[in-house]
Order: sequence, then structure tokens, then C-alpha cells
Amino acid sequence: MSHPKPTSIIDLHTHVIAADQRAYPLAPLSGRQSDWSRERPVTREDMLAAMDEAGIAQVALVQASTCYGHDSSYVADSVAARPDRFIGVYSIGLSEPDAADRIAYWHGRGLQGMRVFIAGHTAADHAARLDDPLGFPAWERAQALDIPVCVQLRADGLPQLENILRRFPRVRVLLDHFARPRLDDGPPYAAAASLFALAEHPNLFLKFTTHNVRESREGAATQASFLRRAIDVFGVRRIAWGSNFPASAGSLASLLGEALESTASLSGEEREWIFHRTARALYPELDAASARGA
Repeated sequence: MSHPKPTSIIDLHTHVIAADQRAYPLAPLSGRQSDWSRERPVTREDMLAAMDEAGIAQVALVQASTCYGHDSSYVADSVAARPDRFIGVYSIGLSEPDAADRIAYWHGRGLQGMRVFIAGHTAADHAARLDDPLGFPAWERAQALDIPVCVQLRADGLPQLENILRRFPRVRVLLDHFARPRLDDGPPYAAAASLFALAEHPNLFLKFTTHNVRESREGAATQASFLRRAIDVFGVRRIAWGSNFPASAGSLASLLGEALESTASLSGEEREWIFHRTARALYPELDAASARGA
């Protein structure tokens, strides 16, 4: 039986791309712009229109590292333009000498979260390590400022993530796309055992995104069984939805529709956590911004 739509929807994983490349020059980490940002860019005005169409209250604008590298100016300017609808997540190079200073800078520009981009489709830097000691000052600064840190990596990077979770137990780490685990073997999802083993770390949170929505239908996997396994292992209060719009193809309304359909087997309370309560717990600014916009 499908439960009612959650009382509020917050999307923790979206990207915006500016129309003005002179004001916001391209500088992708790999030197090559991602296909999605070139083929279906979404400006902040487009994002607001898509949110209104989908019925989404607020979103996190996550720095598009495959378009702008670590220059999060467009994210910062977008948040400043509509702080009632947007929060912002900037990115840094962990091992850069000025990484801790860059955290302070973007924090001062009004952004609420940080992203570490280790492995992605376009800008994967396989030489970089999440647990490189050169990055420890940046992790220490994030811990001192209580900044949630989004991490994008794949299964082979999970041992590095575990090192960070142990060394910095007060840093709330938000794992993008569940680290794209292999799910096609179906329950009990033994191929994703290295991911589920990290549940012992209470500072680890997970983004349930369109990648997971779609990949949990492959092979012997089902959306209901994967979500049940994830919630039973991690607890629903550590899972938050993100559309990955527009990097994942489809309108924002259609991506939300896919996510709502995929969670139809969950209880109403579980859906409330996934679609907005976990997000508010991670980013209290969402509540403050909502109150200002009311």
C-alpha cells in the first residue's frame, strides 16, 4: 500500500550551471566538461521553476566540480539570491595548502556544506586519497565548524572513508549516491557488504539518489528490498533523498516521482525522514531559511 506524499520535500543533491560563462568561467577538474552540464544545463532560475513544478520546498545546490572545479562562486551567488529556497555545498581540494582557508572563505560566503570529489564519471582523480594526511587540517576545520562533508567515491574508496570516519568521529559525512554499490545480486546484497559494514560509524549519512532508485531495479534487486536492507542497517534517520538533477536525465518532477514510487513500500514516517527530516537534521539552516521565506 502506498503511503501519502511526505508533508515536505527537500532535495539534497542538485546542480546549477550559469548561462554567463564570462562571469562564471568553466574550469572542470579533469579539463573536460561533463556531458550533462553541456547538454542540459540548469540555471538557478530554471531550478526555481523546476522546484515549483515538482512541489519541492528547498534544495541543496552542490558544486558541479565537472564544470567549475573548486570555484563555487555560482553556487554562492545563487544561495545569496534565494536563501529561502537554496542552501549551498562548495568543494575544495583536500590536500591543497590553503584548503582550511578555503573552507573559512566559502563558509563566510554563506554556504552550509562541503564536498570532496574523489571519484566521478568525468573528474575522477584516482591518485588522490580521501585519507591523505595532507588533508587532515581541512577535516579538522570541518569538524571544528560542524560542517557536513559530502563525499563522492566508489566501493574501492570505502576503506579510505572508514579511516576518516574513525579519525574524525565528529564530522558528519554524507556519502553521495550510497557510493554506487553493486545491487544486482539482490538480497541480502552481499556485493555491497563493504558499504553496509560502515554502519557502525554513527557519523556516516547517505544520499539516496536517482542512481540508487534506478540501480535498485536491476538484476535480482528490488527497490523495496534494497531500501529495507539500507534502513535496517543504517537507520532511516541517516538517509536523505537527492535527485541529482540535472546530471540524471529527466525533469525534476519526474525524478521526484521515481523516488516516491521507489519508497512506496516504506512507512509514512520513514518517508518523512528520507524526504525532509534527515536533511533538516544535517542542515539546520534549512529550517531557518524556511522561516525567513514564510
